[in-house]
Amino acid sequence: MIARRSARFLLFITAVIWGLAFVAQRAGMDHLGPMVFNTIRFGLGSLILYPIFRKHLNRNYLKQAFLAGSILFTGAAFQQWGIVYTTAGKAGFITGLYIVFVPVLGLLTGHREGKKLWIGIALTLAGLWQLSFSQGFKSVNPGDILVLAGAVMWALHVRLIGRYAERYHPGGFAVVQFTTVTILSAAAALILKESWGGITSVWLPLAYSGFLSVGIGFTIQIFAQKRVKPAPAAMIMCLEAVFAALGGCILLGETLTTAEISGAVLMFAGMIVAQLPNRK
Repeated sequence: MIARRSARFLLFITAVIWGLAFVAQRAGMDHLGPMVFNTIRFGLGSLILYPIFRKHLNRNYLKQAFLAGSILFTGAAFQQWGIVYTTAGKAGFITGLYIVFVPVLGLLTGHREGKKLWIGIALTLAGLWQLSFSQGFKSVNPGDILVLAGAVMWALHVRLIGRYAERYHPGGFAVVQFTTVTILSAAAALILKESWGGITSVWLPLAYSGFLSVGIGFTIQIFAQKRVKPAPAAMIMCLEAVFAALGGCILLGETLTTAEISGAVLMFAGMIVAQLPNRK
C-alpha cells in the first residue's frame, strides 16, 4: 500500500501527464475522427495493462467497472469532440472545472460543504464567462460547451472511483473500464462512419495518449485514490489545466487573449478555493 504523501505525488504526476495529453489529443484531430482516436488510445491502454493485471480480473466488479467505463466513455467523447473546435489550453482549463463539480455532486449524496465551495464556484463561473463567453453568446465556441459537458462526467467518474477504489483491485478494474471505453468508442466510430486512414500520421500522439495518459495516468489515479479522498485528489489533479495551457503554448503555438487569460486565472483560483480544507 502506497503512503498518503506518495499518493499525492503520484496524482501530481498524473496531472502533468493529463495536461500534456491535451496537446496530443489536439494534434491527433488533424488526421483522425474523435471516436477513432479514443478507440485506439483506450485500446492501447487496455493492451498495456492486461498482461500485468490479468490475474486480478474478477467477475465481482464487472457491473461496477462497466458503469465507470461508460461514464468515462461519455466524458472522453465530449472532450475529444470539443477539442476539434477549441484549443488545448482552453480545453484544459474548462475540463479542470470537474474539481468544482466533485464536491457539488457530493451535495447530492448528503455531503455538506461550507462557504468556500460557493466562493470557488462563483470564481470559476466568472472565469468561465471570461474564457468562453466574453464576446457574448453568439460567439460561443461549441467546443467549449462540449468540453464543459465532459467535465461534468469527469467529476462523476472521480466520485465513482473514490467509492470503488477501496473495494476492488485497481489494476483489474482499470482493464475492464478501459476495455469498455474501447468497445463503446469503436461502436460510435462505426455508426458515425469515421475514417481510420490517418493512424500512421499521428502515431506519436496516439502512443502518448494511449500508453501514458490512459495506461499510466488513469491507473495511477485509481491506485492513488485508495489513499487520497476525492476532493483533495481533485485539487491536485486540477493542475492539469496549467500544463495543458503551457503545452499548447510551447508545442502548438496557441495563444490566449487578455480576457481569456484573466478567465483562466479566475477559474484556477476558484478550483483551489473550492477544495481548501476546513479549518478543523
